[in-house]
Amino acid sequence: MTSKLQAISGVSSSSEAEVMTIYPSIGSTGLGRMLGSLYDSIPIKINGIKLSYMMFPLPTAPVGLALYSFLKALGNTYQITNRSVKIWQMLLGSRSSLAKQVALTDIDRVEVVQLPGQAFYKAADLVLFGADGGTLLRLAGVPRADVFRATIMKAVAARKQTIEALAQIEARQTT
Repeated sequence: MTSKLQAISGVSSSSEAEVMTIYPSIGSTGLGRMLGSLYDSIPIKINGIKLSYMMFPLPTAPVGLALYSFLKALGNTYQITNRSVKIWQMLLGSRSSLAKQVALTDIDRVEVVQLPGQAFYKAADLVLFGADGGTLLRLAGVPRADVFRATIMKAVAARKQTIEALAQIEARQTT
């Protein structure tokens, strides 16, 4: 028995509405992944804490803070709406322009790919694939990527069900 997804409260089938927006972690950048790899480099634990956690984060904190600040001011945000997945470019903390967009109806599957250095940040890349197996979009350094992936897949299912329901309603009205 399959359960039907509930409609999203306050979301109209005829207009676009935001479902979820996140900022990528510093694990989305090469420098951030390098820092993450450094922080995980010594697996020896003292009182349950990795030795590298005690040695490296404090001295490199200014680099991490600068990278974080840069990404918040001039980086990207990832947004899921009831119609698409979008990458917005930021300008001084505000959305300035739409960089990329993929319609939910074009998404067939979403894979989580964790690159070296991203585990420290509990982040990973999400790769969105179309029905033909081609890559539609890559979202780099998504924090808690499994949760964002699940939200995308639920939005895809909901969008497809909405289109089917609207088609049935339209068919009833024409007969």
